[in-house]
Amino acid sequence: MKLSGTNAGTAAFLRCALALFVLVPLAWREVRRIGARSLRHQLMDLAAGVLLGVDMVFWAASVLAVGASVATVLLNVQVVVFPVLARLVSGTRLSGRFVLMAPLMLAGVALASGAIGAPQAGSDPVAGVVFGTAAGVAYAGYLFLMRLGGGREHTLLPVCVSTAAAAATAALMGGVWTGITLDPGWPAWGWLITLALVGQVLAWLLITSALPGLAPNVGAALLLLQPVMAFGLGLAIGERPTLTQAAGCALVVAAVWHNSRPRRASRPASGRRRAGG
Repeated sequence: MKLSGTNAGTAAFLRCALALFVLVPLAWREVRRIGARSLRHQLMDLAAGVLLGVDMVFWAASVLAVGASVATVLLNVQVVVFPVLARLVSGTRLSGRFVLMAPLMLAGVALASGAIGAPQAGSDPVAGVVFGTAAGVAYAGYLFLMRLGGGREHTLLPVCVSTAAAAATAALMGGVWTGITLDPGWPAWGWLITLALVGQVLAWLLITSALPGLAPNVGAALLLLQPVMAFGLGLAIGERPTLTQAAGCALVVAAVWHNSRPRRASRPASGRRRAGG
């Protein structure tokens, strides 16, 4: 997205719109093979897609403000927001581990963005943390709605419907906020097509099909590869986060990893008590 040189609205809209050229035929084949998805589930997919579009516009703006490596780490604010949403909507209890992790996570976000400490030269840490946090909140809402939508029999259709809704949302939001360039020229087209095929089609299809079969802590741990690899790729394209920003990124990843670890089973008090003696 950063290498394309486009603004936030253009990048968010085109990555979704281009992905539909692949997703629509695949989703059509899936519907013909196993039948349509229920109206309730499709409405959930549409609502989730709206939040995904908001997430993508804000995340792209965060990339332009603080760089791809730091912006992708900031997106992990969703790890704090998602359990809070679950608590408010469905009454899911917050664990003691989460209560301990959340302040450390937010401190890491402040360091990573440059709001505390020295920011990367040419970056805008205040805008970056605002946009990154907004993206994380919207992304948490997307994940929560997709979870509520349920239905594991379809994998292609939910991604297609949510991507279409995200494209429409990004077009509206981006058109009002940043404007959208429908012909960004080359090499921007090449980077955006790659982003659509890899980041929007392949990644979401793999995530949608893989996560239901994984234990929650395993899925969360695997998704930590995203900020770690994004940090490395950011360095590869010339980004140079400061030492305090790198420390903040490490703190965020460590906090998310600690929260996603499986809890240890409690050990029986003694052999005599196990026998009831």
